[in-house]
Amino acid sequence: MTQALAFPMISAVGNIDAYITAAKQFPLLTEEEEFQLATRFREEEDLEAARQLVLSHLRLVISIARGYLGYGLPHADLIQEGNIGLMKAVKRFDPKQGVRLVSFAIHWIKAEIHEYVLRNWRMVKVATTKAQRKLFFNLRSLKASSDTLSPAQVADVAHRLSVKPEEVVEMETRLYGHDLALEADSDDEDAFAPISYLEDNRSEPTRVLEARAHDHLQGEGLQNALANLDDRSRRIVEARWLSEDPATLHELAAEFGVSAERIRQIENKAMQKMKTSLVPLLAAS
Repeated sequence: MTQALAFPMISAVGNIDAYITAAKQFPLLTEEEEFQLATRFREEEDLEAARQLVLSHLRLVISIARGYLGYGLPHADLIQEGNIGLMKAVKRFDPKQGVRLVSFAIHWIKAEIHEYVLRNWRMVKVATTKAQRKLFFNLRSLKASSDTLSPAQVADVAHRLSVKPEEVVEMETRLYGHDLALEADSDDEDAFAPISYLEDNRSEPTRVLEARAHDHLQGEGLQNALANLDDRSRRIVEARWLSEDPATLHELAAEFGVSAERIRQIENKAMQKMKTSLVPLLAAS
């Protein structure tokens, strides 16, 4: 067995610059050292080995997170989310596959940062489909200036990303549009703000009935639909759709020992069964 590497314990740091400086002090691993540490963690559940694998790759997370600073989110938060992805990568890394951890971890680090950016960049979700996510993370770099894209530029971006031109226009509008404050910044009675003209129609009878029907579906109807599922399907639906911190397909795949595609199939089948259970309630409401 090779001599243990010098990986000190992390002490508290006061700011992001101090953290980055500290992270760069951890030594890089040779291929042999990485293989031995990963094998110890995988076969013996050696947490110290896992710690050394994570610490030696913190600078990789910092480098990747720096590429997402253009979205106006704190660098520290981006790094934190990337570190979560790094830890997931270390947990799933198999050194016998002949791939270095750095190559394997990049996907997991970017995936966690992507999810964080999409959750927090704007209050209104700007990217929900695969095509929209591709646009979201590539449109800024493809724009030569801050000016609105011309029809020819729209067509070029659409061709590069294999999406429709109208999707490019819509995403550009959503990315570069300005949020409108609900209330005015001043006490001026003539100030234009949504709060001054939005009316409260929650007491309107039709809205009240709709709200009651919705509450029924969300409560008793949903519980009955879940009760008709087997334990595994119910766990997957609850983890994916009813949790404050939704689980990913890969996390559930690891939990049940199957592929992510199999989890997706089970989820789709369960959702279809629940919809069938809710049809009578929808018709009655």
